[in-house]
Amino acid sequence: MEQIAEILISALLVIGGIFAVIGSFGLLKLRDTMQRLHAPTKATTIGVGSALIASMAYFLIFEGKISWHELMITLFLFLTAPITATFIAKAQMHSALREEDMPPTGVGTDWATYDPEVEAVDPSIIDPAPKR
Repeated sequence: MEQIAEILISALLVIGGIFAVIGSFGLLKLRDTMQRLHAPTKATTIGVGSALIASMAYFLIFEGKISWHELMITLFLFLTAPITATFIAKAQMHSALREEDMPPTGVGTDWATYDPEVEAVDPSIIDPAPKR
């Protein structure tokens, strides 16, 4: 049983290392911010997450203790990585995209605005942007 646990923990560590290397490579080699954003978020959630899960499994199986620190770090990373990526993508959209490059919203306002005076429109009735 211990050998199966050691193989499982080793596999999680190797998977975590592979994703960390791929995420680092993607961060360096991808062209623009929106593409570069994808690599480190996946490296964080899968790479670091699997290393932390391997650590939790080791302490549970071999030490007989539940490692609350690793559990809390894993939950924190899984919750904050997508939120941070969304904030960075939104900031990039607002700073780099022109208004005419954005698809139509279906109402008379720009993207990411809330106006209680404007009535929402069903997206299925909006004509798609003309094909180029």
